[in-house]
Amino acid sequence: MKQLIIILLITTKMQTSTIFKFEKASNITKWSVVDDVVMGGKSSGAFYLNEEGTGVYSGHVSLENNGGFSSLRYRFNTKSTEGFSKVILKIKGDGKKYQFRVKHKLSDKHSYIALFNTSKTWEVIEISLADMHPAFRGRKLDIPNYNANSIEEIAFLIGNKKAEGFKLEIDSIVLK
Repeated sequence: MKQLIIILLITTKMQTSTIFKFEKASNITKWSVVDDVVMGGKSSGAFYLNEEGTGVYSGHVSLENNGGFSSLRYRFNTKSTEGFSKVILKIKGDGKKYQFRVKHKLSDKHSYIALFNTSKTWEVIEISLADMHPAFRGRKLDIPNYNANSIEEIAFLIGNKKAEGFKLEIDSIVLK
């Protein structure tokens, strides 16, 4: 029985791969905020580590000048998704809806998107990779859902077609 438990623990451990785990000493220099200012909008997002070592993405979405979004992106060396079917987010939101996005290749113009709602408490959000649909500039594309074997970028985006403040705390992003 003891051997079975150990094997199960090892198997479970092998079936996850951390994309990013925030801690007090985390290097967040590869995380960047991209707001609608790139197209003339006036939204403003910021990203920092708080005293607890959690990543905090916050700001304000503005609809001025045809704006309406803020995004937080993390680019990294190619990470295999073979053998994984989900992305697990440990987050604390503000009760608003967000998008989680992945790019198979940085050179892709489109992203694969999943919407998720947040509560005002810490929670674990499970996103099926196969359910993530392709989109470009807010439009769903007529190509298959995510079916690649790697990713090079993840992102969080808020763009609910209204002016609003936002705050999303992120503890970890893991493949399972």
